[in-house]
Amino acid sequence: MSRVGKYPVSVPAGVTVSMDGGIVTAKGKLGELSYPVVTEAVDVEIKGNEVSVAPKGSDRRARTMWGTTRSLINSMCVGVSTGFSKSMEITGTGYRAAMQGNDLVLNLGYSHEIRYAVPAGIKIVVERPTAIKVEGADKQRVGQVAAEIRGFRGPEPYKGKGVRYTDEVILRKEGKKK
Repeated sequence: MSRVGKYPVSVPAGVTVSMDGGIVTAKGKLGELSYPVVTEAVDVEIKGNEVSVAPKGSDRRARTMWGTTRSLINSMCVGVSTGFSKSMEITGTGYRAAMQGNDLVLNLGYSHEIRYAVPAGIKIVVERPTAIKVEGADKQRVGQVAAEIRGFRGPEPYKGKGVRYTDEVILRKEGKKK
């Protein structure tokens, strides 16, 4: 049984949640997000400022989608009211980041600079040349953009050079001995 799915989602002030034809939509100050509910597995009910999700049966698909649907609706409500962010740090001599128009320009030790076009709905702030903050309303897209930026040069275990999340711990290895 799901432990997450049985709790109702409380809708924050300033957010409106509606359901139309199997699509749950949340509107708030940071935008609008929608999610197509798997209607053959779960029922979604909106009562005042609470959204409750219930499985339609006891089969495996209904039980798995119960908690998943509740978490996704909760993330939508939080996203359109306060938003999500991921902070990243760049470590390495000469490694830096800068915004040029709608592109993030990264110098990560390659012979060329890397230009990353910022997708719609995502805001990237370069706080320092070695600190990047990815912000947006959609939790999945914020994480995906941060993972793509990290993928250009992930942290290596010997000197720790590369792009890493601020809260990420790099397990360091000892170099070869003479």
